[in-house]
Amino acid sequence: MEDNNSKPEKDESAFEDPINKALSASETPLSSMPPVRPSEFGSPRVDLSLLNSKVGAARIEIGKYLIGQHEMVDLLLIGLFCGGHVLLEGVPGVAKTLTAKVLSKTLSVDFSRIQFTPDLMPSDIIGTSVYNLKSGEFIFKKGPVFTNIVLIDEINRAPAKTQSALFEVMEERQITYDGVQYDLDFPFLVIATQNPIEQEGTYRLPEAQLDRFLFKVNLHYPTLEEEKEILVRYRKKHETNIENVQGLFSKSDLSAIQNTIEQVTLDDSLVGYIANITHETRSHGKLYLGGSPRASLSMMKTSKAIAAMKGRDFVIPDDVQYVAFHVLNHRIILTPEAEMEGMDASIIIQEIIQKVEVPR
Repeated sequence: MEDNNSKPEKDESAFEDPINKALSASETPLSSMPPVRPSEFGSPRVDLSLLNSKVGAARIEIGKYLIGQHEMVDLLLIGLFCGGHVLLEGVPGVAKTLTAKVLSKTLSVDFSRIQFTPDLMPSDIIGTSVYNLKSGEFIFKKGPVFTNIVLIDEINRAPAKTQSALFEVMEERQITYDGVQYDLDFPFLVIATQNPIEQEGTYRLPEAQLDRFLFKVNLHYPTLEEEKEILVRYRKKHETNIENVQGLFSKSDLSAIQNTIEQVTLDDSLVGYIANITHETRSHGKLYLGGSPRASLSMMKTSKAIAAMKGRDFVIPDDVQYVAFHVLNHRIILTPEAEMEGMDASIIIQEIIQKVEVPR
């Protein structure tokens, strides 16, 4: 019998991809998978041609400036297609900001960047009232959050007072100031970067704000071969000029892709599978806080997006398992006892996926 008191080992097979089960999902980004042949699943009933062509073009364009980090690129694209915000966490220098800027350049929409600091005020983000001498009235001057793509650099450098300015806009795509509601244009996406919480001068983000992020992507150092390729590419130039990034997505393209993803079929059994996974996080003995209904909705939307990016118009359990870690890893909180045992979110999520019965 298995000793329940022993420390579970990380078994990456819980996140295996259905096309290439020899590699784990964390090591097998969608961009590195072989194309799916229609004959494997039958011809899709939903037209995926626009989505697939745009995804392929985006991977190529971003690959001109970024080496490695394929999974991060795929997850950012999924966030874009699902209208969800993405949190990138990693040590300094692993191309978090560069990737976000290059992705924003592939979109023919407005872009702004906000550098979070400890003394940043909420009015620096959403805007403030300015007195107009000519009219003798106060007018609202919109802040940098009034755009389509917002890059928030080092989001955890600012305290909770500043973070509160993002709550309404991230969830409702609107700002209420002085009793007046200001709606944001479509699309609206927040891409935030942060250093690990152990770094000095950082604050832990409020749980309510973390729950508003669709994904949290944990970034790691490049492999040895990738680092050599970085050095070869940049040994004769010291700066990366991203002004020549080709715009690939218009607002109408994004709207059409989002409508296409909504048409992807999700069987009732998989609806129950998603609900069971989230419910299990709320009753797990090692967790102080489990996933919210927003986590279930995020798993549902992103699993449909992954299915479409793989050339299918229906979701399979492997799609749900692939997104589960990225959707849940920032939403669950371990008990102090579990942290003292050296456990982390990935171990708990893996346990849950292995425990919940997979639909047949």
